[in-house]
Amino acid sequence: MSNNQKVILIGDGAVGSAYAFALVNQGIGHELGILDVDKNRTEGDALDLRHALPFLSPKKVYSAEYCDCADADIICITAGTAQKPGETRLDLVTRNLKILKSIIDSVMATGFDGIFLLAANPVDILTYATYKWSGFPAERVIGSGTSLDTARLRQTLAEKINIEAGSVHGYVLGEHGDTGFIAWSNIRIGNLPIEKWIPDFTDQAKEDFRVAVRDAAYSIIEKKGSTSYGVASALARITRAIFRNENAVLPVSAYMDGSHYGIEDVYLGTPAVIGREGINTIAEVPLNEKEKAELTHSANTLKKIIADSFTPLNK
Repeated sequence: MSNNQKVILIGDGAVGSAYAFALVNQGIGHELGILDVDKNRTEGDALDLRHALPFLSPKKVYSAEYCDCADADIICITAGTAQKPGETRLDLVTRNLKILKSIIDSVMATGFDGIFLLAANPVDILTYATYKWSGFPAERVIGSGTSLDTARLRQTLAEKINIEAGSVHGYVLGEHGDTGFIAWSNIRIGNLPIEKWIPDFTDQAKEDFRVAVRDAAYSIIEKKGSTSYGVASALARITRAIFRNENAVLPVSAYMDGSHYGIEDVYLGTPAVIGREGINTIAEVPLNEKEKAELTHSANTLKKIIADSFTPLNK
């Protein structure tokens, strides 16, 4: 990784522009290029962000072209059509795969040799596709995965028991979508299990809570058209961990090669150690039998989409 700490953002929609602002506002990286089919928008965003720099830290911000990808450290892809009210993330597969293929081909033609960071949905499927199309080692292709789901879990649970979210520990695992699940057996608040805080937390209450966390995106989309700030903050956190070589444990979409959870050839949300080279290792969460079955179901759901939607990727 170069000393430039250079990010090229591809996709300047709601999520992309929020991610760009998060990088600038938090002083992450030294160089940010913004690339989108709407050149006017990227020029406008770059100019707007540069006007924020006197209040923050110095950074090079500009409207980019694909040639700028050649020496980038991270390429973050948020480009894709938006999820419409009533749609699942998996409904987006066909049209967003076409967009992604064009992007990956253009990026790889420049000689890019850094880290891909994906947030476009369905993120687990598109991250898998990027891994296959780029030919990169799996540790250098990362999806935002269940980072946002986990943040929603921690914040919602914190609000329920009036505790700050940083004291809530635990993860949403599996698909960033309908088959994702909360690993309740691992939830800790102040190092105490959830039952110590909510003694009457029944299985039905846990399921209702899971649905509320899962469907948070649908509620936001219905009310404002898209989600942006949460996922952009998750992407910024992952970017920071890479640039600062933090070896931070973060829930991302990581490649399963059979050595973890007994699952192979699919990208799934799981805690992983993130540093300068991308994913250093997967931090496998110990699961009970019910949770193991849920993770397997999530993996099989994604595998079926992969098999049905783009068989050529498996060749």
